Amino acid sequence: MITLQHVSKCFDDLKAVDGVSLSMQEGTVFGLIGTNGAGKTTLLSMIAGIIKPDGGEIFIDEKRVEVRQGSNPDVYFIPDEPYFFRNGTAKDMEKYLSTVYPDFATEPFYEYLEKFGLEKNRKISTFSKGMQKQLAILCGLCANTKYLICDETFDGLDPVMRQGIKAIFANHMELRGLTPIIASHNLRELEDICDHVGLLHRGGVILSKDLLEMKCNIQKVQCVFQREEEQKKLQDLEILKLEKRGMLSTITLRGSREEIQTAFSAFDTVFFEVLPLSLEEIFISETEVVGYDIKKLILN
Repeated sequence: MITLQHVSKCFDDLKAVDGVSLSMQEGTVFGLIGTNGAGKTTLLSMIAGIIKPDGGEIFIDEKRVEVRQGSNPDVYFIPDEPYFFRNGTAKDMEKYLSTVYPDFATEPFYEYLEKFGLEKNRKISTFSKGMQKQLAILCGLCANTKYLICDETFDGLDPVMRQGIKAIFANHMELRGLTPIIASHNLRELEDICDHVGLLHRGGVILSKDLLEMKCNIQKVQCVFQREEEQKKLQDLEILKLEKRGMLSTITLRGSREEIQTAFSAFDTVFFEVLPLSLEEIFISETEVVGYDIKKLILN
């Protein structure tokens, strides 16, 4: 497990990370979201031991993270702009990483290269951005570390490749207990892979919640009331958002699906239906409750 306790970091007068406390459970996918400049990269770099916090502490499996020369054998960090040797090839990267990470999976690495159509002896500088992203991910996976920290990992990948990479992540989680931590500014990118999501804004955490729990506890209902006065019965429910267009009401409420269905079954409606919410809609609802306008915080 990765634990952050009141972690802060400043660059001159800029407070990039401001008193962040988080827990990232092993064996799950933690999604860290926020706009560019929210502090995601700085936070990930501190977890990876690349830069030192000005305040607070970070623990990985109860060991305090310290800035160190060389690599942490438990953590592999894939930055937004991956670093490769100048004029280097994929084969050169394998030779280097094999000396740094003792459990580097050499044979699977070359098998992945072949499946992905990445030539081992071709200069990486001639790869497209998407191909370089693929290679960086393969390097991270084959390093065989327990934690894989990914900064905007899927940026530059086409939709088919994104799904393929996510499937490989799931396979490594099942086979060897990999714990991915994925930062992104795009909610839709993380919706089908994350177990837990944290929202970072201006260096601080607005909320950190289990995704399934959020989905089970917030519902969206579309309905048409038979009479206008029927809408007054909604005051007994915990409404997060209510929009009305003509006769159609769209209501976001807190509660289980069964609770909401039971409540609306007792109302006099022309019709009602409980609809699934996207991760984006859930976060909009959650953050508006605490006074933030999510539409201004997250880029789609």
